[in-house]
Amino acid sequence: MMCFVSLLLVGIMFPAIQAKQFTKWICTIFHTSGYDTQTIVSNNGSTEYGLFQINNKFWCRDNQILQSRNICDISCDKFLDDDLTDDMICAKKILDKEGIDYWLAHKPLCSEKLEQWHCEKL
Repeated sequence: MMCFVSLLLVGIMFPAIQAKQFTKWICTIFHTSGYDTQTIVSNNGSTEYGLFQINNKFWCRDNQILQSRNICDISCDKFLDDDLTDDMICAKKILDKEGIDYWLAHKPLCSEKLEQWHCEKL
């Protein structure tokens, strides 16, 4: 079931990507949040929220950092619910501006040897 949800999420977010890129995203999301939409991580004076661990210094606003750039124009707590629409829109903005290496887990953990992240055909 988790594989199906991951495939659906990434398929909606990035419909034109190839299978290898798709697998990299599944791996990256796993290492970023463990597929848990309610993940909150404090990191060097900032906080990261949700499935994509979106940072409150640049991408969303919360009560912790009042001078956030809030590039995605959204409250950070919106990334903690089960509606992934806003999460995907913001993650796409991050991907367009910063690239996949914004997610620090990607390069060391999801660049090579991706066989374990392939999902069985549905």
